[in-house]
Amino acid sequence: MPKKKIEKIENIEEKLKYLGLNLEKIPTTLKKRESLEFRVPKFYDERQYRQYRYIPIKDIQILLSPTNRLDEIEEKYRKSSPLADYLDNDKQENILKYTTFLKMLKQIQIEEIEKVEKEQENLNKKIPFKVKFEGNYLWQIYYSENTDQYFMLVPTQDSDYSTFFFLLKKQLEKGKTGKIFVPVRNVGYSNKYLKKSQFEDLVNYLWLFTKDWPLIYEVYDKNDELSIQIVGETQVYEKIKSSYKIKLESKEKANEFYKLIKAMFILQTELPHYFNFKTNIGKSGEIEFYIENRKIDYTQIGEWIKREYQLGEERCEQVREKTSINEKKLEELKTEIAIQEIEYLAKEKQISTFLECKKSFFGKFRYYFKYSKKKNKGKIEEKKQEKIVENNPKKELEKEKTNKKKKKEEKENYTIEELLELYKEIEKLENTFKNLMLDINSLKLKKKNMAKKIENATSFIEEIDNHKKSIFEFWRYSNKDEVASLPEGEKEQINTIKKITRVFDYEEDIEKLGKAMDNLQRKVLSKSETDSIYIASTNLITILNQVKNNEIGPKEIEANLKELKKEAIQEKTLTQKDEFDIFGGITQDLSKISQIKNQRHREIAKDKFSILDINKNTKQIGYKLSLEKVIENLKMAMEKVVLLEDVPVYKATVDNELEEKNINLFNMNPETEIREILKQDKNQIYFYKFYLKKGTNGICLTNSIFYDNQNKTLPVGQDLSSKVLVDISKLNKQLKEENSFKIVDLEENNDFSKINIKTVHVIEYEV
Repeated sequence: MPKKKIEKIENIEEKLKYLGLNLEKIPTTLKKRESLEFRVPKFYDERQYRQYRYIPIKDIQILLSPTNRLDEIEEKYRKSSPLADYLDNDKQENILKYTTFLKMLKQIQIEEIEKVEKEQENLNKKIPFKVKFEGNYLWQIYYSENTDQYFMLVPTQDSDYSTFFFLLKKQLEKGKTGKIFVPVRNVGYSNKYLKKSQFEDLVNYLWLFTKDWPLIYEVYDKNDELSIQIVGETQVYEKIKSSYKIKLESKEKANEFYKLIKAMFILQTELPHYFNFKTNIGKSGEIEFYIENRKIDYTQIGEWIKREYQLGEERCEQVREKTSINEKKLEELKTEIAIQEIEYLAKEKQISTFLECKKSFFGKFRYYFKYSKKKNKGKIEEKKQEKIVENNPKKELEKEKTNKKKKKEEKENYTIEELLELYKEIEKLENTFKNLMLDINSLKLKKKNMAKKIENATSFIEEIDNHKKSIFEFWRYSNKDEVASLPEGEKEQINTIKKITRVFDYEEDIEKLGKAMDNLQRKVLSKSETDSIYIASTNLITILNQVKNNEIGPKEIEANLKELKKEAIQEKTLTQKDEFDIFGGITQDLSKISQIKNQRHREIAKDKFSILDINKNTKQIGYKLSLEKVIENLKMAMEKVVLLEDVPVYKATVDNELEEKNINLFNMNPETEIREILKQDKNQIYFYKFYLKKGTNGICLTNSIFYDNQNKTLPVGQDLSSKVLVDISKLNKQLKEENSFKIVDLEENNDFSKINIKTVHVIEYEV
């Protein structure tokens, strides 16, 4: 027999031995066949799991199907056969199936089965935070409602059979084999705690508050106790997201949570100007809801609704009072303007009469004797009094009846419906009040303009009256060729609204800003300055700050130099100083093609060892001088570059104080910055935000900072880092706001990692 064939047989025998399966003597438990009476559902998405549970291994029938895992369930089930048929080589019709089983056995590796076994051992101890686990999609476990039986469909055309052979191995073990934790396909929600429509509502409700579609599972523990588990992500600060998990272990808890979410959803969708709920993370990774820094919980929602209703009534009364006061102001303004109009019309008539009369000899005499100050004033005052009486109708009693509504008796409890009705009434009242204020402001401007017109008309008439001392002087004045025209009132001045500036959005705006900043920095920065900025972007920034602030001694510098040399040896860049380097600063083949964001170039990446001239003979004093030169270059570079746009920048630290005297690297991407600091083993994080104005000194870590652009092929932009170098000691900053949020830290998304809830303290500065 050929050697390879012997090895194959031995390999299969080894695997059969590992499984505990003797093909010559098939256990009766595997030959057992029970009718499943499985009905394939008409509407079911196999990619979506609704139920996870611990299922006894012995209770799972195994069926094999000559199909692929992605095929439709109808086809997989129709073509399936019991496992016993694939283990039988006696019957002619089963030979092909038997051969298929041997091929599957040949393909599987024992390590793959052991991996599944390890995973199930962990699942028996703990259900993952996100419920689903890495290999959940490999479990093709179905449930037949008609016969109350579980079965596994194994597609033989798949490439991964680890779950099948693990289950087979466990079923062949003697004694109690325990349970496995798996998703069950072909089952909907049991509706024991919530109805189907309520599950659908919860998905929509939670999306409104989290801007993420949640996954809702029914999970049965080892004791077959049901809990509804909801997992997803929510925004906790700007675009920073955190995972969350809600566990509802009883019908009462499920209904309470549903009612809470529904109440908030109704209020926020119906009255978005008054109710805007925010999310945060609780001590156990659950989601929490807040409004104006007040936590909303179902146990206190009755009191909260009552309090909001009382506040709404107070607000309603205040708006009514303000409306009543301003309605009176409006009426007063109308009266005052009406009086102004009477006065102005009288003056306008007098002026127009003068201009008409001055055209003829007799007209001048007629005007001179017709208009006297006493007569004129008397007529105007008469008309004013008439207008005052006319514009003050007896409406006060009706207004007081409207504004003095009987206060409702305080109830013990209020409903969401009552709260909605009240705030919709407030909305109407406030809209009326806003329109009223617009009318008042418009009339105030009109009054101001009328006053100016009256002032101008009065000045004009006074000029005429000054020449009425004698008929001859008046004659000479009215015979002048030009008479000054009547000045108009002031032009309407619209209240200038503060200009709305565009808010920088990292995802949308970084490409445009990165290109602009890279073009600027290529023009104004020298090679030595970009080299120094690159050094500041590496792990040497700590020692740079220590040298800059005179906080380090010769021994510490020597120790750092040794570490740097060790790192250089590992990267194979360290050379003897005595050996002449014919390549100079070139560390790679100039013809080598690199890529940045799918753009090809032929530039050389900067190397910190070359920039600092690190070799085997480098001494501590020389290393310190190199660092001091870097600091000097950084200071010069900082004076040359300014930001071309308003940009918010962030820095996360585990220290409660940001060192202003240090060289500080900030991040324009808050998500990247927070993810980096989460790797540290600290539960308290301090997250600083500076909103930098256009024109502030700052250096972006653009592409030209990381590469020497000798061939002029380097793509323009900021594609390699989202960081920016800022000297905050020179900023005129003011503390704007302080708050905090919690975030769930999952260690590299490991299914079985320990959940750490970290508190992030946010300190925002306005510059």
